[in-house]
Amino acid sequence: MTDKMPAPPPPIALLATDAPLRSKPSNYPQPYAARMSGRQKRVLGELFGLSNFGVNLTRLAPGAVSSLRHAHSRQDEFVYILEGRPTLLTDAGRTLLSPGMCAGFRAGSGDGHCLVNESDADVLYLEVGDRTPGDEGSYPDDDLQAVMVDGRWVFAHKDGSPY
Repeated sequence: MTDKMPAPPPPIALLATDAPLRSKPSNYPQPYAARMSGRQKRVLGELFGLSNFGVNLTRLAPGAVSSLRHAHSRQDEFVYILEGRPTLLTDAGRTLLSPGMCAGFRAGSGDGHCLVNESDADVLYLEVGDRTPGDEGSYPDDDLQAVMVDGRWVFAHKDGSPY
């Protein structure tokens, strides 16, 4: 018999920058995970026990990207720029963002998107996404597809073969 300590209660409030960094830098399989170098996420929503949507405070070092360019089948996403000047890449092209600007990505639109830090200063932004079951991710620039299974992403090649 093992005695388990009860989990500590979630905090009432905290400085977002004091939240721990996500322990796993990327969920992508290799070689894609290596492309996330320079990205740091602080998973804020989970600290408070939120389960319907996620909130991350994400920092991109110069040259880093937020993710592979992707689109969700069922998940809405939203980003709000706090610091820096990232470039938003979408099917429509490139849009330079600055602090105070935001962007939203409607579920099912098929519009692949990501942020790229092409500047010489860090970028800091909030990202918010829902957790609709059965979500799928498509990656127009890479041989990758993703399906949300039991709360985690399962990745495969576009032909369906697993990584």
